Amino acid sequence: MSDKLFGLIGRTLKHTFSPAYFSDKFESLNLEGYDYTTFEFEDPATIVELKSRPEIAGLNVTIPYKESILLHLDAITEDAFNIGAVNTIKVIDGHWTGYNTDVMGFGDMLETIQRDRPIMDKALILGSGGASKAVQYVCEMRNISYQVISRKGKYNYKSLTREMLSNADLIVNTTPLGMYPNVDEKPNLDYNLISEKHSCVDLIYNPEKTLFLIECEARGAVIKNGHQMLIGQAEHSWKIWNQP
Repeated sequence: MSDKLFGLIGRTLKHTFSPAYFSDKFESLNLEGYDYTTFEFEDPATIVELKSRPEIAGLNVTIPYKESILLHLDAITEDAFNIGAVNTIKVIDGHWTGYNTDVMGFGDMLETIQRDRPIMDKALILGSGGASKAVQYVCEMRNISYQVISRKGKYNYKSLTREMLSNADLIVNTTPLGMYPNVDEKPNLDYNLISEKHSCVDLIYNPEKTLFLIECEARGAVIKNGHQMLIGQAEHSWKIWNQP
């Protein structure tokens, strides 16, 4: 039995990055008795079972539970409350506090993009889930106006106009379209309207280049996948778990 157990809550976690990343971290820091595992749940209501595990010290949360996890928390930070989604949980004596390190990771990523492209006024955010809410929050903090495009929202792919797509400086895919193993999928955009003025980000990191990014790069856009954000949110999670 682990002295301190950390883990990732999600539905399908076979190819997740987190266990190997944190296992390497524990080894590099010579932390004995530390372990990181995955917790797959088909029914979000059964997540509460983890509260009976005294060895759990911290958790990450991925799709599709970043919003439904709120029902199981004992406390939540102001940022996570404002975003409406949690991807990191700190556990002390069975007390669960929710944080959002997606917003930290995406903020770090956007900062690197803006070093080369400081003028960024308009964004299109594809998808409306928990990760999308973190992206929206960062855009608000950086005074970037944005429009959320989703299948069932007020603005969907059919109502997305040529002007909206052409005028966007930043396009962020927060959906799972194109994620391994479904690598032949992509958001339904008119990619011929993408140009060198666009910065296109996909929060997916596997594959390294999704079909969305391939299409955007072929038309001159600056592209970035979700790897930097993934590392950033993981490191911010580690800091949170180790705060006194």
